[in-house]
Amino acid sequence: MRIRSHRPALHSPCTTLAPFVADHEALGRLRPAFVRALAREFDLGALAGRLCPVLLEGSYAALFALADYVHGDQADELERLMRKRGYRLAAPARYVLPSPLLLAVAREAAGAPGLHAADHPAQRRTALQALFFDMVRWGVRHGASDLHLHADRRAATAQVRYTVGGAYVAAPCFNGLSHACLLEILAVAWMDVRAGNGAVFDPRAEQQGRIALQVDEVPVVLRWASLATDHGPSVCLRILRQDPPQGGASLAELGYLPAQVATLERACQRAGGAVVLAGTVGAGKSTTIATMLRGLPAERKLVTLEDPAEYAIANALQNSVSRSLDGEAGAPFDAKLLTIKRSAMHDLYLGEVRDRQTGRVFTDLAGSGVSLYTTTHAGSALLIPERLASDFIGVSRDFLATPGVLKLLVYQTLLPRLCPACALPLAVLWRRGAGWSHAQRLAWRCWAARLRRAGVALAQARVRNPAGCAACAGAGLPALRGYAGRTVVAELLEPETDAVLLDLIRRRDNPALRRLLGRRARRQPPDAPLRAVDCAWRKVEAGAVDPRLVERCFALPPALRTPAGAEDGHG
Repeated sequence: MRIRSHRPALHSPCTTLAPFVADHEALGRLRPAFVRALAREFDLGALAGRLCPVLLEGSYAALFALADYVHGDQADELERLMRKRGYRLAAPARYVLPSPLLLAVAREAAGAPGLHAADHPAQRRTALQALFFDMVRWGVRHGASDLHLHADRRAATAQVRYTVGGAYVAAPCFNGLSHACLLEILAVAWMDVRAGNGAVFDPRAEQQGRIALQVDEVPVVLRWASLATDHGPSVCLRILRQDPPQGGASLAELGYLPAQVATLERACQRAGGAVVLAGTVGAGKSTTIATMLRGLPAERKLVTLEDPAEYAIANALQNSVSRSLDGEAGAPFDAKLLTIKRSAMHDLYLGEVRDRQTGRVFTDLAGSGVSLYTTTHAGSALLIPERLASDFIGVSRDFLATPGVLKLLVYQTLLPRLCPACALPLAVLWRRGAGWSHAQRLAWRCWAARLRRAGVALAQARVRNPAGCAACAGAGLPALRGYAGRTVVAELLEPETDAVLLDLIRRRDNPALRRLLGRRARRQPPDAPLRAVDCAWRKVEAGAVDPRLVERCFALPPALRTPAGAEDGHG
């Protein structure tokens, strides 16, 4: 009889807690002792790797399961089938195992007494697929932007890590996975890759592609990028949720200030010219662009040209262009461009300008009269023209300095947002009992005084509570306690009709550009900061960002840097 698979009950009505078997050593101490897995006697289907019936000493049977599956209809049904086949259930009858150990037991490869080589390749594949899916699901549930899988032979076991809230963290539930098992998981997962280079997963080659999944009724796309390092393959999977809120409900909710939202909306309403959004890897550029594009009027025709499409944009005609890692880059774009320029569009989104081919496309479209939106990697709004004119991309400086070509330059980065439920007042840094020495408390007080003299209002400033609270500590990851997601800090420049700015861009006078921006920033009203660092200080003043984090993203004057030893005490 086949056991049906459906979503597990996340909150079980059962009041008993199943014992936890943490590792092979704990499995060996189990009484009655573990003998062998019974998975081959039951058609577990998609539940392989999540539930596993086992035989214990004395002809007793029990059920090993992941925490999410130990209680629920599937476990109840499997127990019923075990009784029906004449097995006596042990007391307790259910145990919780971490994913790697459960997979090893299910495949009869844990190395414990009584285990033998698995001879059911189909069930083994299903168990590997289930573990890969659980890795992805953990990331989706905890808001991870990336899943990292490393088979580094220098380490005793494989590494499963996530990028959550900008932090690079490990999920304890996947500790102990062997390198061989991870390589098998990657090989099985690659079978579902679309637009990938290579029929099979090759740990010795760079590969890319996409996987579409449904996780907890949420459509998810995984963007696969594998790197063949000297010590084993490393795969990074960008987790792209396709439900609309993940593209950003509004620019304000992403963290843009009201004056910045008005500037962005004004640029989107004006026909022609290019809006270029820059940032580092993982700065949320695609999310912001998707949010902007969703806000375009319905009476305007929007076409996208992406490599590949990341977020679903309902009001756009999206086009994915797949480029090989080693092939000719021009061919995939040429056919699309020939037709796109005749499609009577109003707006076009070019996913990213990153090389000469996309630079050529940018030049072609930015001067064609349509409104162009694109992203690139640059460290500030001032560096966007420098990036586009670099030898690697090759857009002409004279073209960039032509009035009407560069409509709006945007740079953004992300800073952790303080948990509003448990953030602490700034004064905790110099209070007695906060974990600081007298000298450290004095240093913090002097630092706050210097911030005030620099014009930062600290009346409402707060700092992170490292202990967290019920609202922010649910993921069980210490690095994320005290935070509630991330917020955008940005800077916007409108060079479209700024003759001075355009002349400096043409002459590549970057020092003069920086001085010009500094002078203008000092004249800006507080609610409309010109530079991203000023935007960060406004968020500090509102109590949304820990002031100690500003230094992580921006080069501050020595007087505004945090005191030495800031990491040794509270927060």
